[in-house]
Amino acid sequence: MNFYNRETELALLQDWSQAAATHHSGHMSLVVGRRRVGKTALLNRAFRDSPCLYLFISRKQESLLCEEFTDQIRATLDIPVFGKPSRLREIMEILLQYSQSNPLTVILDEFQDLYRVNKGFFSELQDLWDRYKPKSHMHLICCGSLYSLMTRIFQDQREPLFGRADHRINLQPLKPRYIAELLKDTDRFCPERLLSWYMLSGGVPKYLEWLSDADKGTDIWPSLVNEHSLILEEGHYRLAEEFGPEHGIYFSIMGAIASGKTSRPEIESVLETSVGPHLERLENDFDILSRHTPVLANPGTRLLRYRIRDAFLAFWFRFIYRYRSAIEIGNYAFICQIIERDYPTWSGLWLEQIIREYMADSGKFSLIGSYWERGNQNEIDIVALNELDKTAIIAEVKRNPANIRLSRLEEKSLRLRQKLKGYSVELKGYSMSDLEVITDAEEKW
Repeated sequence: MNFYNRETELALLQDWSQAAATHHSGHMSLVVGRRRVGKTALLNRAFRDSPCLYLFISRKQESLLCEEFTDQIRATLDIPVFGKPSRLREIMEILLQYSQSNPLTVILDEFQDLYRVNKGFFSELQDLWDRYKPKSHMHLICCGSLYSLMTRIFQDQREPLFGRADHRINLQPLKPRYIAELLKDTDRFCPERLLSWYMLSGGVPKYLEWLSDADKGTDIWPSLVNEHSLILEEGHYRLAEEFGPEHGIYFSIMGAIASGKTSRPEIESVLETSVGPHLERLENDFDILSRHTPVLANPGTRLLRYRIRDAFLAFWFRFIYRYRSAIEIGNYAFICQIIERDYPTWSGLWLEQIIREYMADSGKFSLIGSYWERGNQNEIDIVALNELDKTAIIAEVKRNPANIRLSRLEEKSLRLRQKLKGYSVELKGYSMSDLEVITDAEEKW
């Protein structure tokens, strides 16, 4: 698959390496992002034409890791390494000394796994970095995929590396417009495929590769859900280590949200336990959930909903995790039937999200959200405001344009429009057919 987007991140990484090379001060950067999102591919692309040492932190004994790194240093940098370093501290000191006279970018990939190799290395790195940084030309990039652990290492005041990172990139999945670009480049674009690829990948490059192989223009579900499918264990693979021993309760919460229980009372009624602290961690520590309130709701409103940020994880919890008993007995045809039955409704939710993302990319709005009233009454799919020129769009989203009823939307939006006094309000309807328009040219929102 071709390399899409990431121009901003590429430029930043290269600029930071150039700054370290030209000034007497090292730079430390933090690159975080979920598994499969393309962090390693980004780093390899950024430094394919410049001096760079890539070191992967595998979970092995420290002395064995040092032996591997020593061989890489000799081969990549062509410098003598005397003796047989057995501590990571020794390896870093060799590199920092080298960087005093030679600009160098060093990438430590899966940085958080140093906790398993030698937790004390973080204190040792702090000491080395503080001593060598003022005279170093090193750009040290610490790259990791466990969001909560990477955040704690660099942002918890009790941790030795707190405040040491000069830069941070939180690498996000590809936006829908890049999925559309990929589909057009491969002559496979149609609105239905854009929606399904976004819903099934969430914009994660590795999943897009899987879809590229599985989607041959026929029934896609048997190609994705079968005994050899990689997606069956993918949600567990991505999250079990992140959540740790409490992964059971977190998986149950995610499963409830994916099944439509989006408020805390609804989730707690299903699980029959309090989940407040867990919801907070899923939102703030793991960056997996987002909380939403109605547009223009009063501060402190209890009209609060949770959503799974990642479209793939939402799909996995809704259709794979929920029916894992069928998977355990090998009834993959049953799963495919469930998906086909519920796909029209489920995909409609992600059609709304695609429209929101295109509206956000237009740069014409200061606030984009949705609206509902107590008891989930008068739900409105999209509300987009421009608070400078006092314009607003209130929109309904349907897969089939024939199902859009602007007269009904006008009724549902009565209270909302009262709150928007002074705004020029436009009622609109969006459907699958609009995906063809907004991917071809700038939509005049």
